[in-house]
Amino acid sequence: MKLALLERLNAARRERQAAIAITDVATGNARLVVEADGYAGDPLRDELERRFASGQSGLVSGGAVLFTVHLPPPRLIITGAVHISQSLAPMASLAGFDVTIVDPRTAFATEERFPATRIVAEWPQDALPKLGLDPFTAVATLSHDGNIDDPALIAALAAGCFYVGALGSRKSHAKRLERLRGAGVGETDLARIHAPIGLAIAAQSPAEIAVSILADLIATLRSRGITAKEAAA
Repeated sequence: MKLALLERLNAARRERQAAIAITDVATGNARLVVEADGYAGDPLRDELERRFASGQSGLVSGGAVLFTVHLPPPRLIITGAVHISQSLAPMASLAGFDVTIVDPRTAFATEERFPATRIVAEWPQDALPKLGLDPFTAVATLSHDGNIDDPALIAALAAGCFYVGALGSRKSHAKRLERLRGAGVGETDLARIHAPIGLAIAAQSPAEIAVSILADLIATLRSRGITAKEAAA
């Protein structure tokens, strides 16, 4: 890889931008496509779109071209230092997510309860702009307090986070949707909220609910841009 290309790739990594190195296998010539720069006019646009969505590297064109995909490490921001969070945080860390707990309630957001997890004891509207949200970040709102969860949901939807989930029953979610509509959130964004959060596995305990959330996160991350037919293949 040429120095200029490597420098641009490293810059994209620092900025948490997705990039794909396209290499001609026969000649070794390579070029870099950074998603944030746009690629609508690229002759390999369709393949680039699929690779950015799936995160999968591989050979195309009969093995003549190698696509090497570089995606930012996935992050998970959890609002609410609750019992579910105590199970979800270490599970998600083991699965490769960089986890942060956001909760202004210092009685709950403590190192004793979350010994190996970054804790930000601030209101989401103050914490999230500093943490930075992007399409490779998931946000799980678990506090069950609209004053804490609603600002996080609004910020996550605006930033295009790949996963936005909210704890609560369908009845409580209906009330949440009304609050978010009142805050100016559009119907398209509201439809992106995973609520009730997690896969429907009849989870009951905090640990089981955490498993369902993590499974939903991974399924969403790994199926971005993949159709149901492709996923079943």
